[in-house]
Amino acid sequence: MRNIFFKSPSPTRMTPPSSPLHHTFSESLMEENIEVAQFIITKWDSSHDDNLVSLFSDKDEARQYLGSIKGLQKAMKYLVLHQSNSEKLVRAQLLMQTAMKRLQNEFYQILKSNRDYLDPESVSAHSSSRPSVSRSSFSEFEEEEEEEDESENENDSVPEVETASLAAMADLRAIAEAMISAGYAKECIKVYKIIRKSIVDEALYHLGVEREFTFQRIQKMEWEVLEFKIKNWLSAVKMAVKTLFYGERLLCDQVFSVSAAIRESCFTEISKEGALALFGFPENVAKCKQTPEKLFRILDLYEAVSGLWPEVESIFSFESTAAVRATAVNSLIKLGDTVRTMLMDFETAIQKDSSKTTVPGGGIHPLTRYVMNYISFLADYCGILSNIFEDWPFTVPSALPESYFGSPDSEGSISSPISVRVAWLILVMLCKLDGKAAMYKDVPLSYLFLANNLQYVTEKVRQSNLKFLLGDDWLINHELKVKQYAENYEKIGWSKVLASLPENQTAEIPADRVNDHFKKFNSAFEEAYMKQVSWVVPDPKLRDHIKISLARRIIPIYKEFYESNGGVQMKKEMWGESFIRFTPDDLGNYWSDMFYGSRSSGSVSSSSRGGGRSH
Repeated sequence: MRNIFFKSPSPTRMTPPSSPLHHTFSESLMEENIEVAQFIITKWDSSHDDNLVSLFSDKDEARQYLGSIKGLQKAMKYLVLHQSNSEKLVRAQLLMQTAMKRLQNEFYQILKSNRDYLDPESVSAHSSSRPSVSRSSFSEFEEEEEEEDESENENDSVPEVETASLAAMADLRAIAEAMISAGYAKECIKVYKIIRKSIVDEALYHLGVEREFTFQRIQKMEWEVLEFKIKNWLSAVKMAVKTLFYGERLLCDQVFSVSAAIRESCFTEISKEGALALFGFPENVAKCKQTPEKLFRILDLYEAVSGLWPEVESIFSFESTAAVRATAVNSLIKLGDTVRTMLMDFETAIQKDSSKTTVPGGGIHPLTRYVMNYISFLADYCGILSNIFEDWPFTVPSALPESYFGSPDSEGSISSPISVRVAWLILVMLCKLDGKAAMYKDVPLSYLFLANNLQYVTEKVRQSNLKFLLGDDWLINHELKVKQYAENYEKIGWSKVLASLPENQTAEIPADRVNDHFKKFNSAFEEAYMKQVSWVVPDPKLRDHIKISLARRIIPIYKEFYESNGGVQMKKEMWGESFIRFTPDDLGNYWSDMFYGSRSSGSVSSSSRGGGRSH
């Protein structure tokens, strides 16, 4: 059948183009092409078919129909050149109109009936695993049967949905090529734009992308409502870009591969409006008044847009979609500016903290918890923050000790812009804590407060991504400071207890002086214990460290004096319990009760006290 519609003169009948025989032959051939076209086009004239059966449901019929259109086009070109006033030309034009009407209907029906197979998700999914449709199934009619058989065999291993999708795309492309070639591009494009735009708009609606998300509307929203909208947008944007717009761009490129201008026009009209609404949202959010707790959602928006930028740049590469690229870039710029401003505001808020209330027992200050939780969350965005601050170098406002940032020559020293900023924020907070420590009337308690809070800081760093930003040197330096604070607490808080014992515990001392030392020790230990039993050390490791350190500092000295001056027997026979109230083992039992923040009931008792607090 295929040679009937696409005749070429045989070599033996070839004549020079200018000869009368050539014109006679060409005229005869063109008349035959018109006759064939009339037969096939009339057969499929939709105006005579109440129950429209798809022409493209039969591959061979579709080939013949498109082949007849090609032959008709050649006939019309010939007639325009040689018989422009011929009735044959009018007849051919009417046939072409009928054929184009039929193809327009077919184009519409294929788009509608294959909606599930042509959804962007299906198109984008198989495009990554299979090469692009490089040609229409019906655009070349002189391929060998073997090639078609090979193509069919390849399709046997392809999933049914993918096969249907590829077949529909090939049919649409064949129709588009025929209509564009015949000068009916406008009719074809109109159908395509209407149907595909409705699909894209509906998909965006289901993703929660709202067109009327103006700055004025967003500004009036309560934060809980806006945060919910942001979460919806974050879950929608990846699907919209990587699946919806990407799939639609692929479909346009395939269906209208014959014309770059038409591809651009269709894709722009279908997707531009929705894409502008999508990427306008984060820019409008960034313009709103911000508070510190909103920073992480702003960073989420920045991360989403910047992560999708390569796809945005590729999908919306046309000149007519430049506004989409510009909107995405403007969103990034505005979001970045907002992040920088919010971090500066956060630093200012730390510096302006003016709370005067001390934390009972020297525990963790609310400022410490808030700042460290905030900064540890920031560390999860270190990559994004590095991009935002890349062109905004940070100069520390005051000279800092080398020990704070680490040795400049060491591998662990802080050097990246975001690391320096984080280190600076922590230092600003620690300076505020120094001022708050001075509010305690008991100097030992102020040191315990500093030890507790700096321990909390180092643990937060160690347990989060902050450890990668600040490094091992920073941690080591600050953990040493915790121990220094704890040591200062021990020295000052238990100095009277140590001072109550003689410098040389083994030297012979008169009985009255021995008695006096025991009395002083009893009094000093009871006073220190009763004052400090309500103090708190929340961190178990630091608590154990202090208890062990106190035991090592006091018990050996007391034990040596105790054993050198009568021991247990001396206690019973000479002085009685009124002078020796504590055995060396008792001290550890009393310390076991300490640093939990609750005062023991009653006063300090004698060595009959049990084994201390049970855990």
